[in-house]
Amino acid sequence: EQADLTRLVEPDDGEAFVLHPGEFVLASTYERVTLADDLAGRLEGKSSLGRLGLIAHSTAGFIDPGFSGHITLELANLAPLPIVLWPGMKIGQLAVFEMSGPAEHPYGSAVRGSRYQGQRGPTASRSWQNFHRTSLPGRYWKGPHRSEGLTHPAASADAPTRRG
Repeated sequence: EQADLTRLVEPDDGEAFVLHPGEFVLASTYERVTLADDLAGRLEGKSSLGRLGLIAHSTAGFIDPGFSGHITLELANLAPLPIVLWPGMKIGQLAVFEMSGPAEHPYGSAVRGSRYQGQRGPTASRSWQNFHRTSLPGRYWKGPHRSEGLTHPAASADAPTRRG
């Protein structure tokens, strides 16, 4: 568990939260969302706030069929100036898609290992629950060739590299 990676910050009722340049925080929707087994969702940011540099979700915009809970937002400020966020402010929109049939294993079913079903409020990463160290035979990293200007992160400092 990596509980020390996050801390809960709750602004007083009606108070703004200032998201500073380069800062990343988890937040959540006020609304509890429940999708039927034949519906999937996609969270998108509002373009007006995107033009200020606000990212509403960095990677987890897909909402699985069968999900129920508050949606955790992955907010980031890409701008050089602070962004002021208010409680109840509309910062995203949920597009809902009807599938051709119900999901065979919807979110929350036993075979899925759904770590965030029923979450309330911003929920920190639970990726450690499914982490398995795997040993790979032989050379494990097949990245770009040195002629492309990139090397393996563990390459020796005196290894020739091309820049520019």
